[in-house]
This record gives sequence, C-alpha cells and structure tokens, in this order.
Amino acid sequence: MNMKDTSTPVVVLKTEHYGGLGIMRSLGRLGISVYGVDRARHFPAMQSRFCRKSFRWDIDDAPFEDSAEFLLSLSKRFKKRAILIPTSDETTMLVAQCADVLKEGFMFPYQPAGLIRSLCHKKEMYFLARRHGIPIPDSYFPASRNEALQLSETLSYPLLLKRIDRRKLHLAGKAVLVHNAEQLMEKYDGMEDDGNPNIMIQKYIPGRDDCAWTFNGFFDKNSDCLVAFTGKKIRQYPIYAGMMSLGISRWNEMVASSAQEFMKAIGYHGIVDIDFRFDAQDERFKVLAVNPRIGATFRLFVGRNGMDVVRALYLALTDQQVSPTVPWENRKWIVEDNDLLSSYRYVRDRKLSFSGWIHSFRGINEAGYFAFDDPVPFFSMWGNHMRRLLARIVRRRRVHSQRKNIRSASDRKRKITIEIEQHVEQERVQV
Repeated sequence: MNMKDTSTPVVVLKTEHYGGLGIMRSLGRLGISVYGVDRARHFPAMQSRFCRKSFRWDIDDAPFEDSAEFLLSLSKRFKKRAILIPTSDETTMLVAQCADVLKEGFMFPYQPAGLIRSLCHKKEMYFLARRHGIPIPDSYFPASRNEALQLSETLSYPLLLKRIDRRKLHLAGKAVLVHNAEQLMEKYDGMEDDGNPNIMIQKYIPGRDDCAWTFNGFFDKNSDCLVAFTGKKIRQYPIYAGMMSLGISRWNEMVASSAQEFMKAIGYHGIVDIDFRFDAQDERFKVLAVNPRIGATFRLFVGRNGMDVVRALYLALTDQQVSPTVPWENRKWIVEDNDLLSSYRYVRDRKLSFSGWIHSFRGINEAGYFAFDDPVPFFSMWGNHMRRLLARIVRRRRVHSQRKNIRSASDRKRKITIEIEQHVEQERVQV
C-alpha cells in the first residue's frame, strides 16, 4: 500500500513478544521510524532491522507516574510528536491513566481510563457485555474459598478458571480448564491471591479449537469501524484455552456485527482485539475476552491492499485517509515456538495426527518471528529459549547440589549423634 506521509515516528511500549515485532515490520516496511521500549534489549523485536532504536525501561514494575515521566523525556528526542502504541493491558492502562501528561509528547486514541479498566477487568467486562445484550458465557465470581467450594459442587463441568484482573501478572496461568470439583479447588488454591479475590469461574463452551474466533478492528472517534477482520484458531497455546498459535483469516459476519455493535455501544475509539467462541447449544458466538489494544495476532489479518489495524491507526492519527479494504481470505499465520509446543500436546492427547500436523502448514503466509527480509529476530527468539533452558538446568543442578549437601550434612549429624549415644551407653554400662 502507498502512504503519502511516513514522517511521524512510532514508539512501541513493550516488545517482548511477536506482537511488537509485527508492529515494527508492518510500519517499518513503509519507511516509518519505529522505536521500542522494554526492560531488555535482547528481545527479538529489538533485534529487528526495522527497529530504529531501543530504549530500556521496566514498564511493568515502574509506577505509572515514573513511566509517564520517562516517556515524556523520550518524546523530546523526536522532531515530531510520535505515535504511542501500547501492546499489553498494563501499558494500555498506563496510557489511559496518564493521557493528559503523555499527550504533550505523543499521539494516541483517547480512551476514558474507566472504560479501559472495565474492558481489562473480566468481571466488569462481563456485566458490561450483559448490559448491552452481547452474548457471553455464564460466569461466576467467588469472593472466598467457601464460595468457590459451593460452586464446585453445583456447577456442571468442564469449567474455566481465569484471572479477573489480567494486570496482576504475579498470578500464574491465564486460563485453566478443569473437569471436576477436585481439580477446580486444586487449581483455585494455586491461582488465588489470599485476601484479594481475583479468580472467576466460567462455563466452558465445548468444541474444537476452530470454534474459537477473533475479531480485529479499528474504530474512529465516532466509534465507527473503519477496518474489520475476523478469523479463527486452528491451534492455540496453551491448548484448549490459550492464545492462537496457528490461525486462518475467514470472514464471519455474525462475529463482526457483534463486535462492532459492542464497541459502538460503549463509545470505543482505537484498535481492539476480541475473542469469541461458538456455542452449539444456542448457536451464538459469545465474547470470551476484549483486549482494548492491538492484539499480538494482528498480522493474521491483512487486507488485499496491505491494510492492517496498525496501519489504519497510523493513517488516522496522521490525518490521512483510511482506505476501505477487503480481507485476505484464508490467509494463514503461525507462531513458531508456541505452535511446536501446542502441536506436541495435541498429538499427545490424540487430537492431532502426524499427517494432519504436516497438512496444517500448507498455505502459511506469515510467521510471528521468521521473515526473509528480517531473519535475525527468529534466531534471537530461539537463542532466548536456549538461554532460559540453560538457566533452568543450572538452577536445577544447584538445587540438587544443595539438597545433596543438606542430606550429607544430615547424614553426618545423624552419624555423630549415633556415636555419641553409643559412647554414652558404654559409659553407663561401665558405671
């Protein structure tokens, strides 16, 4: 696609995964200067030839006020006001809460902080959808372990356990599928934060992974959808309840209409990524999650004219025309490392045959990490995996060595104790 003005720089907040890399490639290939901000420079996106420069800042752990101050100082490096693109719930909340400060140095779609918080918070999003008549799976929000225990004995299975507030990153696991009351309570105890309830129990909609659909769109200031795409998952990681690892772009009018109706009703402006699942019981597509930001899988969705949601955002914020586009039907996209892991587990569960696995790779148009014109991030990704693997091996050996030393010390102590007891016994006999 041709873009008349590419002089406005872009700053990507949080580039650890393939989503940030996709932004850099999509805009960088048009000649736009793209910069990355994250806690480390070894992330694959930072190694991309389309990353003009990277800046280190721990965006997850720093207070919002400190991050806003850092970003404002960073904006002074650019000749023009840059476009700011958050890629996570935490960075999206940062931009929404500090919008009045950040707008001095950056451009971004203005969103009320309360609306962003409601969409990121699963409990609030659930009631928001219900209020506007948007189909959503039945969900329950236990305020204590006793309430969770009562629900475990009355609800039908399988069920999903999810975090209510997705910004609480210290809690393990995004979603867990459970098949009985014992599993539910075991997972609940492992995920819940004592004194601060943050777990929801949601009805699991049965069906294959290709029942899971995704909507990507860009909405203007009037909440009119200028660009819309839909597609479905072929595989996901973690399996059965995770993010897309292999997907295909296919138009679904019911999904698109439901998403546009929802966003129009709440007055949303900007990029949105929404997960749906088809419920065969009532033949409706139901909302699973709303991400009020660009989704990591956005490069599955490309129009025939090269349009995607991040390019639509750039055009809109630089006062250029967002041309209508026809979605590229049956376009395939893969995340290499995640799909390798998910494929293994599908095969292990006898949900995927070897021939089916091979056949699924036919027609892949783009990958999350590998690109012929930008190969370094792919090798950087595998290098990071190897570093983590080696670090895990070193930690295990260290723990094993410590346990061995403890056992040796315990054995020595036991031996000395026995010798002392024997000596005392001999002295007593002699007396």
